[in-house]
Amino acid sequence: MPSTIRTSAVSTLRRVTSAPQARRASDVSGTTSLAWIPSAWSRGATRMLALRAPMVRFAMTTRGLMTGFAVVHGLYLLVLLPTILAGQTQGDLPLYRLWAEQAKLGYWPVIDMPWVYPAGALAPIMAAIAAGPYNYQLGWFVLMIGANLFAILALTGGLRRRSGYPAAWYWLAVQVLLAPVSMLRLEGFAAPLAIGGLVLLMRRPAIAGALIAAATWIKVWPAAIAAAAVTVASNRLRIIIGGVGISVVIAMTVVVFGGASNLFSFATIQGDRSLQLEAPVATPWVWATVLGIPGSEIHQNYVLATREVAGPGAHLAGDVVGLLMPIAFVIIVLLLWRARRLAVRQGRLTTGLEQRLILVASFALTAALIVFNKVGSPQYMLWLAPIVAVGLIVDPQAWRKAAGWLAGVCFATTLVFPVLYMPLIDGDPFSAGVLLARNVMVVGLFVWSVVVLWRAGSETVRERDAAVLPAPAVAIAGA
Repeated sequence: MPSTIRTSAVSTLRRVTSAPQARRASDVSGTTSLAWIPSAWSRGATRMLALRAPMVRFAMTTRGLMTGFAVVHGLYLLVLLPTILAGQTQGDLPLYRLWAEQAKLGYWPVIDMPWVYPAGALAPIMAAIAAGPYNYQLGWFVLMIGANLFAILALTGGLRRRSGYPAAWYWLAVQVLLAPVSMLRLEGFAAPLAIGGLVLLMRRPAIAGALIAAATWIKVWPAAIAAAAVTVASNRLRIIIGGVGISVVIAMTVVVFGGASNLFSFATIQGDRSLQLEAPVATPWVWATVLGIPGSEIHQNYVLATREVAGPGAHLAGDVVGLLMPIAFVIIVLLLWRARRLAVRQGRLTTGLEQRLILVASFALTAALIVFNKVGSPQYMLWLAPIVAVGLIVDPQAWRKAAGWLAGVCFATTLVFPVLYMPLIDGDPFSAGVLLARNVMVVGLFVWSVVVLWRAGSETVRERDAAVLPAPAVAIAGA
């Protein structure tokens, strides 16, 4: 090779290989890493990056967390203020207020009529009317502040456990991502109780059982957490005692006041409904409507005040998922028991491992309640968020990606309802695409949790196998 060509090649190679080093060096110095941005934007971005570290440090302080709590709820108050001042209500609250007013007149849900919710849901619904029907929205908002404060205190050990601060911030983020639904549904009370129960499972099992049972008597889904805990926990007897104690009090109260025949009406009252628009199983008929396939439509159910899908096979699909849900439940519980039995056989069943298995199984069981359900309301994402929040304390590494995906699910859910809901009803392809993406993410999270459970019960699992169930950075049981 001629010397001039060889010299040129060497020079070019040096320039190519030295460029990344120069970029890395400039990145470290922080002076030119944003050179590709226009100068004015670059200066602003540099200042933002410089502020990031102190902002994160402030967020991880008690003052920072409570400031965030105040800001989130202050923004909600600003948005709700016109409604509050007008004596009106939003979301599901018009129906809640109607039930509360009927109860004050002597006609009680559960007691005097079959009801769509368990009896415990009467507690927040009636508490919100304490200041009168006109102030119902305000009363509900105040109760929600108390419920979310309870969740924050549970996640952070009364603000003392700094390792729980990221989880607390995540819970606040979910409140924003699912706005306004997160503050206008009964899930806003069941979810904080579920958080408290999950946090206390290993340390105060009887109290945890009582909290989970109380949450279940508001909305049924926390029964999934109870099933996982009773299957795995060595202290299951105390969990059962706490849960049974609360359940007996609620059931006997209903029976004494004459509502025995309606005590479990919530389990059957919606059995004959069609596929709700947002349910994952309804996706094919949503797209059949979008594509104009004859016989497919999205229509209003005036009795239940919801939108449903119709078309060839839709009714059969509803019946099928009704059968698949209990089958999925049994399979997940068997996988959980298999994982526990393997851990016992290998001599590695600890409180920490029990805690991690309960969280994964709770997520899988709860996700099954969403995936194999012909109803698909937006507040259902609040069923999963408490489990993920507690997972971020127990095992941040294992739950970080799931937390990110669930945040995306919550954002997409809010896009679907209320932002794009009216176009979706009209068969808009973009809105249907957002709903499809949301449902795919939900199913993906469900599959992830089942795979984790399967791997946890695999014969190849050892205590050192961090890929399946990593050791927790913080064990709540020892906090």
